[in-house]
Amino acid sequence: MKVDLLIQNGWVYRTYRQCFEKMDIAVVGERFYDISPSSYHRDKYEAECVVDAAGKYIIPGLIDIHMHIESSMTYPEEFSRAVLPWGVTCVVADPHEIANVYGLEGIKSFMEQETELDIYYGIPSSVPSTGTDLETSGGQMGEEEVKELLKEKKVICLGEVMNDLDLMSSDDTLIKRIVSLCQSGERRLKIEGHCPALSGEALAGFIRGGVDADHTQQTPESVLEKTDMGMFLELQAKSLTPDVVETVVSHALYENVALVTDDTMPDHLVKGHLNQILKLAVEQGMPAEKAIYCATLTPARRMDLDDRGMIAPGKLADFVVLDDLVSFCPSAVYKSGKKHEKSLDFPKAVFPDHFYQSIKCRLALASDFNLNRCEIREGTATVNVMQIQEFGTRVRHVKREIPIRNKSICWQEAGLCLAVVFERYGKTGDVSYGLVEHALKSPGAIATTWSHDSHNLLVLGNSAKDMVLAQNRVVHMQGGYVTAREGKITASAALPVGGIISDGSLLKLSEELAEVRAEIEAMGYVNSNVIMSISTLTLLVSPELKISDKGLFDVKTKEKVPLVEKQEP
Repeated sequence: MKVDLLIQNGWVYRTYRQCFEKMDIAVVGERFYDISPSSYHRDKYEAECVVDAAGKYIIPGLIDIHMHIESSMTYPEEFSRAVLPWGVTCVVADPHEIANVYGLEGIKSFMEQETELDIYYGIPSSVPSTGTDLETSGGQMGEEEVKELLKEKKVICLGEVMNDLDLMSSDDTLIKRIVSLCQSGERRLKIEGHCPALSGEALAGFIRGGVDADHTQQTPESVLEKTDMGMFLELQAKSLTPDVVETVVSHALYENVALVTDDTMPDHLVKGHLNQILKLAVEQGMPAEKAIYCATLTPARRMDLDDRGMIAPGKLADFVVLDDLVSFCPSAVYKSGKKHEKSLDFPKAVFPDHFYQSIKCRLALASDFNLNRCEIREGTATVNVMQIQEFGTRVRHVKREIPIRNKSICWQEAGLCLAVVFERYGKTGDVSYGLVEHALKSPGAIATTWSHDSHNLLVLGNSAKDMVLAQNRVVHMQGGYVTAREGKITASAALPVGGIISDGSLLKLSEELAEVRAEIEAMGYVNSNVIMSISTLTLLVSPELKISDKGLFDVKTKEKVPLVEKQEP
């Protein structure tokens, strides 16, 4: 029998038994043809290509079913080139970032790109993440846009549903109609969710609304509660704590868990992708054979990708060759039966011209960063403050007493930073203000248009001079990240496509973003991921107090919160 590829003597992952056995793998075309014991019928097959995998481990291609290409600040073709060497052969991308900027046109600009990596898509369900009365986005997703995307074969799920209050409302809301559209047709898409703070009756109501998966930060308690209520859990890095992993292991929840990346920054992507999440799961106590299962078969089953996820006859021949089960760094990756070869050619992405002219807000002045309010009296005031945590993207809502002098809030004297959001789409020109604790410890500023999810222009700092510099540079760059201190721009990473994507090489972008990250940390910002922590200060669906171009909002109630709550004479 003539086959195209024969892999001999490798330790092959046996999916249903979650173990390794010494086997030979025969491939014909794009699919596995046979898997048989090594040296058994050694002369059974002739092959165009024979590979000796003695001492190597062979696992199915990794499948990431919850991620955002835009979080890597690049475009699908470049993303494909970046992740395949890490053993990732299939992803399900939720393009709600580009949808927030350019709606359906932005999504289709992604879907039209040809990639070696298999990229399936989720329909962005919440664009904007809350509503137009709470934040301003460039694009919106309504019923007509959803109907259009339901025609696409690459679309296999409804992306993370965030606005839980609308889903559970007794009113006829947009998100309820969108969920109904995705469940009523022939395809009946999976419904993904975002519910970090829901529990009890609220969680039950969310699930009754049609959502049966969650990818947000988990605790041992939430893992059990959500599992018992029938939710599928997608564990990203911040959920892979020793106690969460122990909960999964002790209750053998592997059928109900997938490992995912969610967001991978450019300077992290050059070091790994889902293979790094796999490695972390094992480091935190999950047996390697079980972690592989949760990065291959369980995600494939979740998304009804029945042609992949295991090494078996008839399945797509996507597989990864590993030297060990510790580093999970591939020595070879095969996609559809062919060995992936890293390309040295990096063609520049092509987007419509207007994608490069999306930042339409004015240049800031020093006066924009002075909290001078004529209605404020001398004395002290109780202000609502966003308190940064050292781990994850959750922000605590705290209250602080700070002095008022000359009708100005003395936030710098109180050791706080100022967060200012400029509406960037040219729709309202709104500017909003918030105060932040545990941010920068030394004078400086950060400005960015990569601010979840509506991507308005966010400036964070404690030096008005530096805040002006950073904001002005971001506007001139048409998007990106900029840091400034001592009256000078110290680092920048340009994202000219919609203000959220680079059309150049990922390697160059990763170097620039690493410099931005280093500058932020040098100014004293402490967090497990300083870039993501800053960029989610505007995420109105992540606890507890966040800011948009419309003002400060309580994430749970979606009610507006005043900057100054009360004054003492």
